Amino acid sequence: MSLFNGVISISNISTLLFVVFAVLCVGYALGRITVKGVSLGDAGVFIIALLFGALFFSVNDAGELLFSASSKPYDFNSGLSLIESLGLVLFVTSVGFIAGPKFFGNFKRNFKSYVLLGIIIILAGGLSAAACIGLGEVVGYGASITEQDGFVAMIVGLLSGSLTSTPAFSAAKSTVAPEYTSLVSVGHGIAYIFGVIGVVLFVQIIPKLMKANMDEERAKLVIKEEETKKKYTGKLFEIDHMGIAAFSLAAILGTFLGQIKIPLSSAGLSGTCFSLTTTGGCLLVSLILGHFSRIGKINIMPTSSTLKLFRELGLVLFLVGAGIPGGAEFVVNFDPMYFVYGIIMTICPLIIGFLFAKYVLKLSLLNNLGSITGGMTSTPALGTLIGTAGTEDVAAAYASTYPVALIAVVLVSQFLIILF
Repeated sequence: MSLFNGVISISNISTLLFVVFAVLCVGYALGRITVKGVSLGDAGVFIIALLFGALFFSVNDAGELLFSASSKPYDFNSGLSLIESLGLVLFVTSVGFIAGPKFFGNFKRNFKSYVLLGIIIILAGGLSAAACIGLGEVVGYGASITEQDGFVAMIVGLLSGSLTSTPAFSAAKSTVAPEYTSLVSVGHGIAYIFGVIGVVLFVQIIPKLMKANMDEERAKLVIKEEETKKKYTGKLFEIDHMGIAAFSLAAILGTFLGQIKIPLSSAGLSGTCFSLTTTGGCLLVSLILGHFSRIGKINIMPTSSTLKLFRELGLVLFLVGAGIPGGAEFVVNFDPMYFVYGIIMTICPLIIGFLFAKYVLKLSLLNNLGSITGGMTSTPALGTLIGTAGTEDVAAAYASTYPVALIAVVLVSQFLIILF
């Protein structure tokens, strides 16, 4: 018996599940290790997933991800891709519901700040990428790349990886010449690792460097009562006692919304297009449903315990699904120079965005860091920040900045390819 046209068979599903749970078990243990108040947290799962991919998986010439410890060379690409997608849907939909009740009041208060910060962060990343292109022309392109077009494709891939942006990755691959799409993929894989870990550490280190009083910072996130929606006083009909049906509705609607494509070129749908993707679609729909929380007398708000469970489960499944292939590809494609370029394209937007939000926009610390995670389109960093801040209210800032950054990073990636 097999599923998905024989790609995932019953015999290798058990192996895949063993790998996933083994990574989760060891990854959580690693994440608990704390050094001077700083820990990897959920990113410990990502580190173990990377190591597992590097040690026990290989990529063949056909691009298949093979588990070397298995007696049969199964291709695990489809299975891990499914786990990654499921995790992402669970996480962002949970975040949308959690942020929904306070999102619109917070967004109304800080609309200009969120838009500006999202644009500033992505522009900083774009300018860093342009600087790396210029540097490469001076010191040499590195590895086996001999043409500027190939190097630009690599840099744009590094940019999408450093910002952990799948939409930018997809847009870059569709914009470069066909012979350079593999370089975009290589660049994305090389930079993705520090793109995750760098932001996760940043949102933990900054509060400690500033010696922030978290009680005071959490208080600054509280929105005035008149800005929040009024609660319905009548008894609502519950489809199920945990709200899983309402959660599923948001995921269904969000998935459909994310597939809508808006052409960005005269070639129409056959050319470069923009879409919210499943991530953006599920986030937007769950924000709206979370804001209204009911349709007539029907409750469409999942319980708090359900949202917390799905948020955590979704995050770690996403990290496993993305980390194992990333570890295998990193070993094959690693080049020290490109890794350094990726670090530059992660750190520069982080620092510039944080300083701009603090000294120009005057955002409070947690609003600042929440917006940074959204501007960097960093799903793992938001999970870490919620734990560091001790409140889920930071999700509203993430949700406000994320859509702006999502659109901006796609446009910047394409502009770099056209410009150079």
